[in-house]
Formats: sequence, C-alpha cells, structure tokens
Amino acid sequence: MKMMKTLLGLSTEELCALVQELDELAYRGKQLAEWLYKRGAHGFDEMTNLPESLREGLGKAYTVGRSKVLAEQRSKDGTVKLLLALCQESHPHLNPLPSRERKLFLNSQSEEIVDTVETVGIPYADRFSCCVSTQAGCPVGCVFCATGIGGFSRNLTAGEIVDQVLSVQEVTGKHVDHVVFMGMGEPLLNYEATLKAMRLLNEEMGIAMRHLTVSTVGHVPGIRRLAKEKLQATLAVSLHAGTGDVRRRLVPGMKFRLSEIVDACREYFKETGRRVTFEYCLLEGVNDSLTEARALAQLVKGMNCHVNLIPFNPVHGLGFRKEPHKAIRDFREVLENVGIQVTQRVQRGSDISAACGQLRASQKLNPS
Repeated sequence: MKMMKTLLGLSTEELCALVQELDELAYRGKQLAEWLYKRGAHGFDEMTNLPESLREGLGKAYTVGRSKVLAEQRSKDGTVKLLLALCQESHPHLNPLPSRERKLFLNSQSEEIVDTVETVGIPYADRFSCCVSTQAGCPVGCVFCATGIGGFSRNLTAGEIVDQVLSVQEVTGKHVDHVVFMGMGEPLLNYEATLKAMRLLNEEMGIAMRHLTVSTVGHVPGIRRLAKEKLQATLAVSLHAGTGDVRRRLVPGMKFRLSEIVDACREYFKETGRRVTFEYCLLEGVNDSLTEARALAQLVKGMNCHVNLIPFNPVHGLGFRKEPHKAIRDFREVLENVGIQVTQRVQRGSDISAACGQLRASQKLNPS
C-alpha cells in the first residue's frame, strides 16, 4: 500500500509552508485550513476555490485524513456515540485481529486491518461536548474499563484526534464547543499529539482553551509537563481510590503513588491557576467504604479542587457493580464535611454502549 501523508493535523502556518513548497502563494494554505477545520472536507475535489493544479498535486502525495463511521448509536437523551475507522493511507495496521473479527475491520480495497476508536457527542443545556480518544485501545488496563479489555494498538496522531470532533459535528449537525480528552487511551502517554490537538482545536476550530479538559489516570511526568505549558485547560485526574492498596488493584498499569499524583496536581494549579478535578468511579464493595472516603478526604483536603463522583457504568464480564444511591450519598458527605466541593456526574447515554470501549468491543464480537 502506498504511504500517504495526511493534512489534517497541520496548522495554518504549516499548511502555508507546504503550499509554498508547491510553488503556490501562502494564502492558499489559509484556504486549505478553512476546508480542513471549518468545513470538514473529506477530499480535495471539494476544495473548489483551490486551483485544480494544486488539488492534483496534493492528491499525489497527501490525503485529507478523515475517518469513516463504522457504527453509530443514539441515546434517548441525545448522546451520540460513533465507532470510527481511522484513515489507513498513512497508518498501515499494527495489530492484526483474529480472522473471526476481520469482517468489520477489514478495508476491502487494501486488505489492511483498520484501527478503530470511539468518540461521543454529548448535548447539554448550555453546550455541546465531544469526548475524544487519544489512543487506539489503552495500555494502562484499569480493571473496570471496557477499553482495557481490547488491549493497545497505537497512539493517535493530532489529526486523528481532531477528526473525531469533525465527525461528531458532521453526524449530529451540532457545533462542538467543549472537548474532553476522556475517551479511549491515556492522553499523557501520547503527550505531543494530545498537546498539538489541543492547540488545533483552539486555534483552528475556535474552541476556547478553557473549554478543553484533559483526563489522566495519574501520569505524574505528564501532569508536570502539561503544567509548564501554562495553558488554561482543565486537568481531570482519575484517582478511583483513597488508599494505595485499592489504587494498585484498580489501576495496575500506572505505578505512581497517590501522594505523588496529588503533589503534581498542586503544581498544575500553581502554574496555571486552574482548579483540578479528581474523578472517582464508585464500585460497590471495592472503593466505596467510608474508610476509603476518609482517606481520599485527607489526601486532597486544602487543595483548590473538586471531586467528581462517577456512578459505575456496568461492563459485561468485569464483575463490578453500580453503587447504590445511599452509599454514594454517604461517601459524598464524608468529603463535604471537610470542605471539599463534590459533584456527581449525570450519566448520559445509559441506554446505549455508553462506557468507553463498549461499542468497539460489541462490534468486534458481533461483526455485521
């Protein structure tokens, strides 16, 4: 298969430099950026204000880099979940799938296995949010997460991350104005692409940096590195435990101590002035005890932060159960009694494969 470079993921400045190398004026790069990031073009033929010679020249060495929607689910609450086949011209398959799964993930033209990721569009009263993936699969392997079941294939490029936002806008007809890096994968293990995607979403698509949230399961070097960027993005850190023993059980692939993670979060606030969110998925009989709540309260007490309690979205075969409402209330009271601000995430898309990785897994197990 001929390897092609993708344009999606290049900034306006980079696109201007590219067209100049092709003996075109720099402003053609700005037009190209408009087609990529504002109009969501899939091919060069759509770019009718570009000279035919430029379109033909680009087509010989480049592809736009848009994905294909393999599956779509819509919830009664308006949430839309997409399974996307990533553009294969620039990335040959890295992880062959078993033959029984090839029917869905096989590119019929190239006979290449296709990497897939999930993205979700979520409507709220005051905004439309998109949850993007940063990796195909995930190497961390949180034991209650559907994504970890499927293993890890590769990091996504910045363009592949941005493409998810474009795809959600295209399918829903809605303008995305908030983006959360909370889909498949650990964003800070794909740092450069995540950072560039953030800048592209901000500078090329006009999404305010304050409306971008990067979620990490606690990669300390990445948190400290992101702090030094001094961006106005929100940092969300998935703790899921107040004690080290429980943390190690739930998040075996991330070896940093809870105290190290919280110290890095303090540094993030010091560098950016942005309040940190601590995510905590409550699992019945695992991390929901009052002892765990008191340990968590002691860990984050005095910080400029808030704790977001997340009711577990059950994943078939993992054996974890959703927490009863009373236990959630009791856990919350322990935190609030020492002055910690607590919110509880409203579940969205509960009538579809809402948990991260579920749609991808279901399609692999039930190819159509």
